[in-house]
Amino acid sequence: MAKKVGITYEDIVRQVRAHDFKPIYYLMGEESYYIDRISDYIVQQALTEDERDFNLTILYGSQTTGEEVVNAAKRYPMMAERQVVVVREAQSLPHKEVLAFYAQKPLLSTILILCHKNGTLDRRTKLATELQKAGIVFESRRLYDRELPNFTANYVRRKGLEITPDACQILCEYVGADLNRLAGELDKLALALPQGQGGAVAPLRIDAQLIEDHIGISKDYNAFELVAALSIKDVMKANRIVKYFDSNPKNFALQPVLSSIFKFFSDLMLAYYSPAKTEEGIAAWLDQSSWQVRRNILPAMRCYTATKVFNIISEIRRTDGASKGVGGQKTTDGDLLKELVFFILH
Repeated sequence: MAKKVGITYEDIVRQVRAHDFKPIYYLMGEESYYIDRISDYIVQQALTEDERDFNLTILYGSQTTGEEVVNAAKRYPMMAERQVVVVREAQSLPHKEVLAFYAQKPLLSTILILCHKNGTLDRRTKLATELQKAGIVFESRRLYDRELPNFTANYVRRKGLEITPDACQILCEYVGADLNRLAGELDKLALALPQGQGGAVAPLRIDAQLIEDHIGISKDYNAFELVAALSIKDVMKANRIVKYFDSNPKNFALQPVLSSIFKFFSDLMLAYYSPAKTEEGIAAWLDQSSWQVRRNILPAMRCYTATKVFNIISEIRRTDGASKGVGGQKTTDGDLLKELVFFILH
């Protein structure tokens, strides 16, 4: 999850839910998803809808100054316990250093939220030091690919739903680490679930067929299924998927597929060095779920030697370079993938 030394996204949500508000929140980092969620949740919990008319101020860093932010923060609430001042695009705020003086004695009836996206505040500055003393400085980092399935499962669980492991992997590989987009796709799938599917007996479940029907990712012809076929050297299935990609260029982009194959064989190489060669031991070593190890890693360890895997990784790199014009070749993406898959399987 998004992480900051001393406090996490979940910690902030718990505090805000308990109405334990801090006078200043400086939310920064490369992952905008958590910044937006925290900011919106504070507003939702701190003010009623009626109170927001007079006690919610939204400013933009590119259209205001540090002095104007301080003036807004020093105003008193109208017919409410508190006011909230939200500064979006805080990374563009000029003269933000004046906030250091405000942070030394903030108005306790104001909650000041500064949203600094696509970057971080220099923690060595006086401003960062004073903000940390007065409130919360939170850094929202991008998730690693291996963390996406856990994010997805937790997001779905909070909605009272479930998602099958294969559907989770397909969606994560298709969307990637764009959490706002991933959450949007999950919201779309949740709305598409048939209302009579679960009830009191079992939670509603998102599966691969639902993804194919409503997002357009084929449950049979995708990078996840190609990796699964390669893991057990299923020549017919792998070639069928490659042929589908080659015949449907609108549904095929070579780079994401290469990324999935590269990640799998890189993990497979690491698995050979796991201290414990059990399913649980390899899962812990790779920081993956036991399901992933059982489905792909363990079968592949029986099909490929470490030397072959090393050569496969080299070939993937060569294919990636060729797709970008290295060597002056003019091979199509479909033919490059065919050559790579042939090399892997033989």
